[in-house]
Amino acid sequence: MTQAAIQTQTRADDAFDCLQTAIIKGDLAPGEKIGEVELCARFNLTRGPLREALGRLESRGLLVRRPHAGVKVVSVSPEELLELYRIREAMEGLAARQAAERMADREVAELHATLDSHEAMIEKAHGQAYYQGEGDYDFHYRIAVGSRNSKLAQMLLGDLYYMVRMYRYRLSTSAGRPHKALSEHRRIAEAIAQRDGELAEFLMRRHINAARRNIEKKIEDNSLGL
Repeated sequence: MTQAAIQTQTRADDAFDCLQTAIIKGDLAPGEKIGEVELCARFNLTRGPLREALGRLESRGLLVRRPHAGVKVVSVSPEELLELYRIREAMEGLAARQAAERMADREVAELHATLDSHEAMIEKAHGQAYYQGEGDYDFHYRIAVGSRNSKLAQMLLGDLYYMVRMYRYRLSTSAGRPHKALSEHRRIAEAIAQRDGELAEFLMRRHINAARRNIEKKIEDNSLGL
């Protein structure tokens, strides 16, 4: 690959990261219609890398393209979001149980180190937000991979993963939630370290159930922005 091609790909990766973060943090809101000219000006992007980034975001299910309606950020109804969290509760509970049984000691140590980095990030944000990057930077991602259940990981880390990240971040900005969520994560990680699959599943299900109840409250208050 030529140097020019490498630079073009790097700009496309940067554009993708920029826009995905904007979607997850709500700077590009669910259901918002987006145009290339506006995005280039707003995020200081060029047209070629932007188009590649939009294609990748569409393939992840974060953007939807409709005939005669253009491109919009994906959105879900309140009912659909609650159903997604019910699915997460069951599937991630199982992932936590199997991670406790199957994760290597090295992976458990890395899980704890990830949470240490999250604590530093929360403190930097003065306890106002809990933003987890994707992949190995994400506590839930590590557990899905650590479950050693390829079918389960495939379901959790497909389109469901990227869509749920949008709402996980928004929920993390609730007053007091970042520190509480981190504490819940640490208890789950400790259960995994103790190889207590039953406890790990119980704690994970309770963690996600608490998030779902938070969603229900925000829906009632009309403060979730769906």
